[in-house]
Amino acid sequence: MTKEQLKKYYKLMFLSDLKVMPFLLPSLIGVIMFYLAPFGVAIFYAFVDNPITKNFVGFQNIVSVFKNGSFRLGAMNTLKFSVMAVPLAVIISLLLALMLNHKIPFASQFRTSFLSPLVVPVASVVLVFQVLFNYNGVANLVVTFFGGDKIDWLKSVYAPYVVLLLFLWKNLGYNMILFLGALGNIPQDALEVAYLDTNNEWKIFWLIKIRYLSPTLLFATIISLINSFKVFREVYLLTGSYPFDSIYILQNYMNNMFDSMDYQKLSSAAIIMAIVMVVIIGGMYVAENRFGRDMEE
Repeated sequence: MTKEQLKKYYKLMFLSDLKVMPFLLPSLIGVIMFYLAPFGVAIFYAFVDNPITKNFVGFQNIVSVFKNGSFRLGAMNTLKFSVMAVPLAVIISLLLALMLNHKIPFASQFRTSFLSPLVVPVASVVLVFQVLFNYNGVANLVVTFFGGDKIDWLKSVYAPYVVLLLFLWKNLGYNMILFLGALGNIPQDALEVAYLDTNNEWKIFWLIKIRYLSPTLLFATIISLINSFKVFREVYLLTGSYPFDSIYILQNYMNNMFDSMDYQKLSSAAIIMAIVMVVIIGGMYVAENRFGRDMEE
């Protein structure tokens, strides 16, 4: 292609983009008003002493947040929960999708049962979990039936596992549907050739299926990671603003800073959280690009 042809091509592309811009403008304005502008304000608050005098203090607020014991507790608990919840959410949903992909009996009903949490209000689900894991709830009835002592589930070291169970119940269905769609898009000729070579399902899964599933694995992992950082809603409804130490997460800290109108610490914590997520997600993209490069070729 000559330089003149390239210039003509880019000119046509530019003109076509200009024609589309009026249709994109409402969405663009919404993104700026409700996402970019608030995040810019948060960055501004993180580097001033308060919203009134607005004196620049550099990284003093961020250093202060790092030294705060409540922030460190919330960050550590959030990290532990994500490390525990994200792999389970991805692996279990992938296994469920593989099972449904083999045309098991009552597959439609099974799929519907896992999708139902997506349409049930979280407050209703939390109420059920409170009944189940209350000190005099169903879980302790089972424990005492087998000779154990009652456990205050939501005020003990077992509280993260209750939140984990709630998280998995809420998120497995969505990931499962993603994997079912991805499994349906795997080229059948590649699978047929693989089955001619070997009947080992495990080998076919690792050499063929998992490679075609890598983009979906990345997306499901990112979504699960984001949802694990947003589990505050469930924790708050279960235990309130000041839960037991084992489930005091980063959003609890930020919510309490908001209640006390300490916007500097709130903004600093939000920026730290955003940076950590960007680094983790960026690392996932790099890993997926290297792993799935041969599939694209």
